[in-house]
Amino acid sequence: MTRFSKKSRKKGPVQAKKVSYDGIDFASGLEKHMYTALKQAGIKSKYEGETFVLLNGFHFENEVYERCGNGKGEYKNRGCKRILPIKYTPDFIGEDFIIETKGRANESFPMRWKLFKQLIVNQFPGITLYKPQNQNECQETVKLILSKRKGLRNKNTLKGKLINGGNGVGK
Repeated sequence: MTRFSKKSRKKGPVQAKKVSYDGIDFASGLEKHMYTALKQAGIKSKYEGETFVLLNGFHFENEVYERCGNGKGEYKNRGCKRILPIKYTPDFIGEDFIIETKGRANESFPMRWKLFKQLIVNQFPGITLYKPQNQNECQETVKLILSKRKGLRNKNTLKGKLINGGNGVGK
């Protein structure tokens, strides 16, 4: 008996399937799922609402001998050029959260994500980041956002009672 082995092709960059829903063009089905989960829970957010600059662009004045960024082309001096900034656009931004849905990350994402985390720590300390990678984690993200908001509401209500003397303790 002859056995044929199936040759697998080399897998290139991940290509998510683009999806349109509610007049919005989503980059993936997971993004659409996150959008519908947020909408059903009544959580307001903007889809790709803001782009953050992680590293400012600059002028590289030195000489540098290299090929093009894709590794092709002639090995030559490619210095004395403007280097573009590194930017990042998260999928969803709410008043107290940022969500990045990421099924499969490309090779540049881990570094970009670390730089983004650093930016959040330095400039937006009250923001919570979520990075669901499947539909179950999208549902869990919604639950976490709602429970966190409920906890803050209860905390603020209790604080208001203590400040206004509405709890009847210590009178």
